[in-house]
Amino acid sequence: MNSVKNKSWFTAEATQQVIRMFRDAGSSAYFVGGCVRNSLMELDATDIDMATPLRPDEVMELAKISGLKVIPTGLEHGTVTVVALGVPFEITTFRRDVTTDGRRATVAFAKTLEQDASRRDFSINALYADLSGEIIDPLAGLPDLQQRIVRFIGDPNKRIKEDYLRILRFFRFYTAYGNPSNGLDSNGVAACAQNLDGLATLSRERIGAEMLKLLAAPDPCLAIGAMEASGVLQAILPAASGRTLYPFVSMEFATDPIARLAALGGDTPIERLKLSKKQGAKLNLLRSSMGDGRSLSEISNIDGAQVALAVAALRAATFETPMDPNIEAQILEAEKQVFPVSAQDLMPRLSGKDLGLALKTLHHTWLQSGFKLTKTELLKKLEAK
Repeated sequence: MNSVKNKSWFTAEATQQVIRMFRDAGSSAYFVGGCVRNSLMELDATDIDMATPLRPDEVMELAKISGLKVIPTGLEHGTVTVVALGVPFEITTFRRDVTTDGRRATVAFAKTLEQDASRRDFSINALYADLSGEIIDPLAGLPDLQQRIVRFIGDPNKRIKEDYLRILRFFRFYTAYGNPSNGLDSNGVAACAQNLDGLATLSRERIGAEMLKLLAAPDPCLAIGAMEASGVLQAILPAASGRTLYPFVSMEFATDPIARLAALGGDTPIERLKLSKKQGAKLNLLRSSMGDGRSLSEISNIDGAQVALAVAALRAATFETPMDPNIEAQILEAEKQVFPVSAQDLMPRLSGKDLGLALKTLHHTWLQSGFKLTKTELLKKLEAK
């Protein structure tokens, strides 16, 4: 666990081009954060971030000399993006925080890697790899990574006050990288509980994005339980509770953060988490379908099998009833059924609102029959009225 030099992202030609860019100039740079952390955990590395003592203008000059595209994506924060073979590398000058207000920081360039590491959030995110792929661990984050402990760097209260979103990131990172048998770091949980008021200063978009990422984890239940116990969950989503979520996660047919959000409940989640129109519509559909009396077959045929499967698990979890072992097959079969009557079958006898009402009535009758009534039988029922 002391090198990334054999990882596919590191040996890729795009990465090697960026490495040569620095080496040819005799300059130093380090891979940092997620790409290093995930590689050491045998997980996929997606975004590739780097840190360097060079100033942004110096990095841009090196990129131009090397024939690589460079984009000044965040000069005020010391960041530029170098693109090699279509792969973006976000390269940031060593930084230290000068002032913070819980949402954003005023930063100054730093001189050492240790200073750069000290401003990061968790010890597992302060791991670096040099241009040879060897690991550099300035703050002893490697033992935490090996034990899968998510721990704030230094004083948890200080780290949180620098950016209150770190409260939610603490719980989210635990769902992704923590060891369930160890539980959450108690000092971290205590610090989150002590800084609840800071959550009110965050934008709803940032809170919502973190919550959906957390709920997309394989098993968010321990984190949600800790959030509920510490008051964090109620601070961002009043009246929410893990009571239905815990059994729901064990019953669900597919991981869906919106369905899990429906299981959490809570007041006005669409507004509080700033969900998109599509996400909000889905959440409303799931929440209303939990108790609207429609059969799962009807929901599947009208709204789709995935919605019906989620509703099946939500109902079972809410009402503490066992799941029918045959329900998945029934729901999938119901989705395939095709209503046998079309508008053309009722024209020109009916038109306009009368046509729409008749189709809706016949469709309901067909659903209530369990998809058994034929076109002929349905049309006879209409004629009899």
